[in-house]
Amino acid sequence: MTGLREDNNLRAMQFYPFPSSTPAGTGKSAQPTGSGLALIVGIFVACTLAARGEDLVPEEPLPSSTDYTVAQTNAAPPPPSLPYPLDTYNSKGGAPGGENVPSGEPRRFHYTLRLMVRGVYDDNINISHTDRVSDYYFAIEPMITVGFGDIEGRGGDYIRLDYMPSFLIFVDHSGDDAVDQLIHLEARHQFSRLTLFFSQDVDILDSANLNSFIDTTGQHANIDVSARTRLNLYITRLRAYYDLTGKLFLSGEFDASIYDYRNDFINSEIFSGGLYINYKWTPKVTVGIGGTGGYDASAGVEFRQFNGNRSERTSPTFELVAMYRPFDGTTITLAASTPILNSGFFPDQDFQATNVVLRIQQRLLQRVYLGLAAGYENADYFATANGVSAPREDNYYFVEPSVDVLITRFLSAGVYYLHRRDDSSIAVFSFYDNQVGVRATVRF
Repeated sequence: MTGLREDNNLRAMQFYPFPSSTPAGTGKSAQPTGSGLALIVGIFVACTLAARGEDLVPEEPLPSSTDYTVAQTNAAPPPPSLPYPLDTYNSKGGAPGGENVPSGEPRRFHYTLRLMVRGVYDDNINISHTDRVSDYYFAIEPMITVGFGDIEGRGGDYIRLDYMPSFLIFVDHSGDDAVDQLIHLEARHQFSRLTLFFSQDVDILDSANLNSFIDTTGQHANIDVSARTRLNLYITRLRAYYDLTGKLFLSGEFDASIYDYRNDFINSEIFSGGLYINYKWTPKVTVGIGGTGGYDASAGVEFRQFNGNRSERTSPTFELVAMYRPFDGTTITLAASTPILNSGFFPDQDFQATNVVLRIQQRLLQRVYLGLAAGYENADYFATANGVSAPREDNYYFVEPSVDVLITRFLSAGVYYLHRRDDSSIAVFSFYDNQVGVRATVRF
């Protein structure tokens, strides 16, 4: 059973199946160095002095990695185990039952450029339980978006490409230097009765985090592995919507997910498809019923059949994405889900991740943005083969307050603090970590 309800201020609330999966050395803590502090301050001051005296634009988005959330409900962050904006891949983009409205000039060519530079102190760069290693690092994160059509409103036809590499440079541990790359392609086309939506993600990750376009600070740690790892993610989404009558429409979906660890961890693949019939009950309420099947099946309640003589596992699953703007300058976003994921560390084991993430953003004095992000996940492991013991259970949470200031319409600067902790029933997977970072963002 699927459903959607949308109120005037509650911008998006959806329930839908989302099969997915996620995916350490002795050392002493490095002490702060004068050169490291000088470099952080130098980059910060240089970006500030580069500001041009432009008029302020009060509605400029928060200067952080949430720039990717313009005009869509994926401003709500993904749960900690899911490194993707949920609604990006399930958005109807104006299909029956949706409320997307085409933005101003849907046929124009669009492009945006952005450069973010961060200086960060991290007291556990490898999220290790015992061998805690601290260091300063710098993140240089350019981003380009190109597209044609209604790439902002997503209510008309469009094609859009986003690309963001993250260059991570450590002061004392150069062997941990890395480059993460995030690539996102999506497109929508509408015929007279048929609407098609496609998206493809390629994420090349080389760290202990599951970064995404909406977060590169490390809120979403790879708690399954709890170590630095190289992981390539390939996520494909296809959606189709066909009008039967003014109120009745069909929706179909296909999903493919490939998790390719470039070391000794376990790779996995998930393929699924589904078909639903939906009824637009009122202008703001749509209900539907259908099913999803595949290698991992999910349809409100997930039925998972394993090889061998083990009986199937039945467990409730749901996903929720919501955005609420109670006042001008205030945005509250929420994401929650209970997916079943494949373990990249333990063979013949999966885990159910029950998680919730909340973000609050408040604008003050037209140029100061206060932010708070907090999330929690319970990961409950279970065996998928006879004779396998699965005693692990993790409780992970993070909290990240931040302050950002718009210096001009092209330049912003801010600071943030990130605390994250994982308490695991198997002690070696437990960790805690603290980060303090300064950032400057230039837009073109």
